[in-house]
Amino acid sequence: MKDGWIKIACVTPPLRVADCTYNVQQIIQSAKEAAECGVKLIVYPELCITGYTCGDLFLQETLLQGALDALHLILQETKEYDAILIVGLPFVQNGALYNCAAVCNQGTVIGIVPKKNIPNYSEFYEARHFTPGPDADRTRISIFAGSGELMGCPAFGAKQIFTCSNVPGFTFGVEICEDVWVGDTPSVSMAKMGASIIVNLSCSDEIIGKEDYRRTILKAKSGSLFCAYAYADAGFGESTQDLVFAGHNLIVENGSILAESKLFTNGILSAEVDVQRLCGERRRSNTFQSEKPLCETVFQMEPEETKLTRRIDPDPFVPSANEMLTQRCEKILMLQATGLVTRLQHIGSKTAVVGLSGGLDSALALIVMAHAFRICGYDPSGMIAVTMPCFGTTDRTYQNACRLANAYGATLREIRIQNSVRQHFADIGHDEAIHDVTYENSQARERTQVLMDLANQTGGIVIGTGDLSELALGWATYNGDHMSMYAVNASVPKTLVRYLVEYEASQTDPALASVLRDVLDTPVSPELLLPEADGTIAQKTEDIVGPYALHDFFLYYVLRLGYSPHKIYRLAKYAFRGTYDDDVILKWLKKFYWRFFSQQFKRSCLPDGPKVGSVTLSPRGDWRMPSDACVTLWQKELETL
Repeated sequence: MKDGWIKIACVTPPLRVADCTYNVQQIIQSAKEAAECGVKLIVYPELCITGYTCGDLFLQETLLQGALDALHLILQETKEYDAILIVGLPFVQNGALYNCAAVCNQGTVIGIVPKKNIPNYSEFYEARHFTPGPDADRTRISIFAGSGELMGCPAFGAKQIFTCSNVPGFTFGVEICEDVWVGDTPSVSMAKMGASIIVNLSCSDEIIGKEDYRRTILKAKSGSLFCAYAYADAGFGESTQDLVFAGHNLIVENGSILAESKLFTNGILSAEVDVQRLCGERRRSNTFQSEKPLCETVFQMEPEETKLTRRIDPDPFVPSANEMLTQRCEKILMLQATGLVTRLQHIGSKTAVVGLSGGLDSALALIVMAHAFRICGYDPSGMIAVTMPCFGTTDRTYQNACRLANAYGATLREIRIQNSVRQHFADIGHDEAIHDVTYENSQARERTQVLMDLANQTGGIVIGTGDLSELALGWATYNGDHMSMYAVNASVPKTLVRYLVEYEASQTDPALASVLRDVLDTPVSPELLLPEADGTIAQKTEDIVGPYALHDFFLYYVLRLGYSPHKIYRLAKYAFRGTYDDDVILKWLKKFYWRFFSQQFKRSCLPDGPKVGSVTLSPRGDWRMPSDACVTLWQKELETL
């Protein structure tokens, strides 16, 4: 449960209708299995102790008392487990019969939650037996077993919340089946009262189309409430007479399905939900309104480190499914191109200038320009691609730049800048033999001057090539490649740049595809230092600042979710196990934080660029940070790892 991870489970046990003795043994056995796997919140289906399809047997005293005795046995057999169990049973209160969930913790009932919305349409006729539950208040009731033993003094009513006092963010609420299908769901109130997890005990019969509808509702509900949703469904043991039940269990977090059971199966479905993330999302959204709890029950659990089994994607910016990746690439390229189209049409320009290095980012910038020019119906010769060889330029990147420009029909300009840079060295008194930051940045700034002046000369604008990852690390020369008139790649991380270029290669003719794939295979480099003796690239960016795969991972969890260094390090170790050693991850995580804080001044004055994802660094809307903010607190935590 450390770092906000709570392992929860939805269980569909084997069941016999009206056989409480059999059913309770199945519940106890599955609870034992789940607890031994570290599950802290175990949810069972609606009326699982008796079965949902008991019909008029719910009016029999024997069945009602059998359910209470079964609940008592569950409490006795699970009291040693450091876990919450939520089981369904019929329960009589003040002479009325309710369809309820009993919330159990270490041998005690800590809450009884009745179903609020009682369906009485189509195949459902619950109003024949059950009364709609009232909202909870602070009144407590006493629950006794048949032996007279007190099982607990819980609150009774809907819209209760349950809070773990020593695990921040671990607060949950309980709904029952129909409660999630109505417009005004109890979960809305419970989320506003602080519940980061909503559980639903369900017995939803299976018909054509219901499976997809169920997914849609739970994804939408968890997304709008910034919560996790655990939906425990009854299985085929309930399939009696006219209805069939499939045990469709779902665990959803903030609109995304973490785990889903196959239809027509019994068993345990578990996943770790991140309540720290959910609480963070609510803090980010100032339209999420909180309310004072109507009734809150506080419990304690032993804080421990949850073993992660859910997938932690090492490429959080890149969809894992090929179909989704294709759609994402198409949309991002359209967003980038549309932003550029708007800028060109607004200023009445039919010319755009880009520095084409033969590297990855400038290739993507040219791709976006080509898409934009096609949308506008402009002559592609208005795309002015400028290659500016200097001290570190290799023949491979030079040739690729030329081939790319020609393939897209751009006007290729070759302007060698060695003499200009040497004159500049002479002007400022710099020794060319000293390959320091002045040596490197003089080349970058000379290139930017050339591009800006060509844009003036042709009535166009300079298209920026730098990407989101470079901005995060400050890996750009201030007023060099840092500056442009429209930065099309500004919110695209390096790992995603690769996929966009690969996507373009998959959609074009073989000759152009071959060039693009060679660009993809070229080491990332600013080429500001002399090549190796064999003419290959000597200055490799990832050798200096670290792997972009790691930095993009860090970037996502720092900016999008606001996680601490400790939690990010833990996730990175898990996501990159077998790829990077722990000490390598920690080394580059420290480098990331140092560069991210020290280089904010470059991000405070960025040119315009299209926003394409939820993580961007534009100072005008997405990331506002003092340029001189101190990294001390983060470094202090990093030193403890």
